[in-house]
Amino acid sequence: MDFLGYAYSALVASGGIMGYMKAQSIPSLAAGLTFGALLAGGAYLNSADVPRPTFQFLTATALGSLMGYRFYNSGKFMPAGVVFVASLAVVIRDLVVFRQYLPVIGDK
Repeated sequence: MDFLGYAYSALVASGGIMGYMKAQSIPSLAAGLTFGALLAGGAYLNSADVPRPTFQFLTATALGSLMGYRFYNSGKFMPAGVVFVASLAVVIRDLVVFRQYLPVIGDK
């Protein structure tokens, strides 16, 4: 089971909920819940007998790129920096652990 993937998806979804509760930001809520659901789906695919990490890898890369850009522009570690670091950790973990299952990067 991909515990790190599920924890990452919960972090993203809870961040969207917190953004809504704190600033009444509906875009933050929608983005957090959407990306959280997509990442939970990716964690589910990684939990299969034959892991399929491509979906989670691409979703984490997209979210990490977006939040890295926001962190670079704002300089604020919360929330963009936290999500960027978590996304980077998941992308690196996918590259290291699931390298053989990623079609572009793997040894197949």
